[in-house]
Amino acid sequence: MYVSVQLSCYPLREDYKDPIRELISRLEKTGLEVVPGRMSTEIFGDYDDVMAALSDTMKWSFETYGKAVFVAKIMEGDRRPR
Repeated sequence: MYVSVQLSCYPLREDYKDPIRELISRLEKTGLEVVPGRMSTEIFGDYDDVMAALSDTMKWSFETYGKAVFVAKIMEGDRRPR
């Protein structure tokens, strides 16, 4: 099953930009289609691959940078909207 995810990350720290940049960089290395935006990052791919990448990346974020808020919108679909 193919899914689209709109992910926003809000690190609870003053220097929030670097944690977000590193998070996006880690997602881009997963082989999934990752489209960074100003307010959120879109991730496209197979459900199992996307969920594994989100789980690993969010865990890494918590362990590396501490508290953060993640907001995700997940939509099932057969391909990326154009």
